[in-house]
Amino acid sequence: MPGRHHHHVYVVELALDVWDEPRFRRANPDYRFGKPCVYVGMTGLDPDLRFDRHKAGIQANRYVLRYGVRLLPQLYAVYNPMPHDAARAMEVELAISLREAGYAVWQG
Repeated sequence: MPGRHHHHVYVVELALDVWDEPRFRRANPDYRFGKPCVYVGMTGLDPDLRFDRHKAGIQANRYVLRYGVRLLPQLYAVYNPMPHDAARAMEVELAISLREAGYAVWQG
């Protein structure tokens, strides 16, 4: 395959204040309090750079822009890097897995 795999999934911890957002709360009816609230995304950039862009308002998810605290590499680093299609699928799978584990998840 030409080129290197350079796509990544990433997980951002969100401040618990995000729970006050009705749309976020509705998306997470099975949230177990005490677990983190997170955003799961995929990118062709390094996850650190992508997080910085979110926080700068560049192609930002509103929840990450407003409530993003830090990356949680322990939840995603093992999967990276990967091809684009694999990253798209892994974003969905990782979000589902975290939600099943009781996390409140917003997926980008």
